[in-house]
Amino acid sequence: MRLAKVKSFFTPFRIFLFIIFLFAAFVRIYRTGDILGFWYDQGRDGLVIWDFLHKGKLFLVGPTTGIEGIFRGPWYYWLITPFYLLGKGNPVWPAVFLATSSLFALYILFKLGKELEGKWTGILALFIGSFSYYVVTSSRWLSNPTPMLLVSVALVWSIFRFIRGWRWSLPLIAFLCAMAVQFGSAAEIFYLPAVLLILCWKRKSLPSKKVIVFSLLIFLAAFIPQIIFNIRHQGVLLGAINKFLFEEKSFSLSFWQILQSRSYFYYKMLSSKFWINGEGLFAPFFVLCLYTLIKNIKNLWKNVNFRVVSLLTLAPFIGMLFFQGNRGNVYEYYFTGYYLIFILFFSYLLVVLARGVLGKVVLFCFFAVFIFLNTKDVSRYLATNVMEPTAVFLGNQKMALDWVYKDVGQEPFNVDVYVPPVIPYAYDYLFTWLGSSKYKKIPNGELVGNLYTIYEVDIPHPERLDAWLNRQIKIGRVIKEERFGGIIVQRRMRF
Repeated sequence: MRLAKVKSFFTPFRIFLFIIFLFAAFVRIYRTGDILGFWYDQGRDGLVIWDFLHKGKLFLVGPTTGIEGIFRGPWYYWLITPFYLLGKGNPVWPAVFLATSSLFALYILFKLGKELEGKWTGILALFIGSFSYYVVTSSRWLSNPTPMLLVSVALVWSIFRFIRGWRWSLPLIAFLCAMAVQFGSAAEIFYLPAVLLILCWKRKSLPSKKVIVFSLLIFLAAFIPQIIFNIRHQGVLLGAINKFLFEEKSFSLSFWQILQSRSYFYYKMLSSKFWINGEGLFAPFFVLCLYTLIKNIKNLWKNVNFRVVSLLTLAPFIGMLFFQGNRGNVYEYYFTGYYLIFILFFSYLLVVLARGVLGKVVLFCFFAVFIFLNTKDVSRYLATNVMEPTAVFLGNQKMALDWVYKDVGQEPFNVDVYVPPVIPYAYDYLFTWLGSSKYKKIPNGELVGNLYTIYEVDIPHPERLDAWLNRQIKIGRVIKEERFGGIIVQRRMRF
């Protein structure tokens, strides 16, 4: 009897799903210790958490939004702090945790696909989300937008539950919307109008007033640390928000010129979720999906779940047309909270298209292109050689530090670092973490004879690096030098 239950559980379909998840985990975690991007943001975040764990310095805000004076809440720091603690400062631990959270996102994506149009939509969305080069690398990013992969699909799942009348779905929606603003706070801000439209549309499904008030309190509670920070710093956050929204007029109703300038960006951003550097190859599939949508819109619109996914798919494209702040700059990672929603939307249309014979041929061609391009790109990424002339990753950063400590021995030393973003937070953290734990020695605060200069190649602005090196010539002469990929380490003796 027990053997029969085991056999019924391990069906070929479930084994197939398990294999997909196994490979999805592999491409997200393999060689994290070598090819983790540990740069400006990662070093800055690591230093904040290090000071909290070792010096008791509390924090009420998190990473900057990229807009001067406006900070996210501390939720991202709170999320990854336990893993910095478990890893004794090793950034690989929080990176693997974030990558693992994306696996849960893939599971929910599969379930959403099943609810939308059956298991084939779920499998297609799962497969694309698992092996898309862009989604894989985004899942491996040690940065605050990465949790949005999970938050986004969890929000869609919660909205599906709300439509079905699940009473406690509204507090969960409120919590996820608050976390979206905290982790993403770019295009994710357009979750709010989209969710409000859905709540108005399905107002008969709204729970009791007590649950509604409770949901509002949950949403507002997420901003309490920022409110306290704003009070303690004489309204600095509100002042920055006021400047951004009203003085700089970051949102404008005159958006037709923005539409013209951003149309190609939107298309390229969308196509890259399926494969990169292949906008032309994506064009026929994009056109056929649009044709399928227009042709079957009446039947498709009867699917309530499809309406939700459609609204959330359109929300960032429409909303960001009004956004003209941040000097007009819009980056792909602003849309992290929509990557899996885009994939779900197009997976559904591809499955609808594949109901016909010609559509099945199109789907086969899509699979062939997807597998070929992403296998090539993901394999190349996982095989990254950290000793390539322009490579800068955690692996060769640690090699550079190891060379410094082995070379200096027990003597005191200073360090001077040049990195393209100017502020070397990454090396500040690495010397703090490894110097305290592995080498039991950190660079001197006072000037000593031994000076180690570390610099990274700066291809966009070599003149900045040249100016920095010219200053170093006046400080000390080079005794020895070693190169680790795109990182050069020099031992100098001060004049």
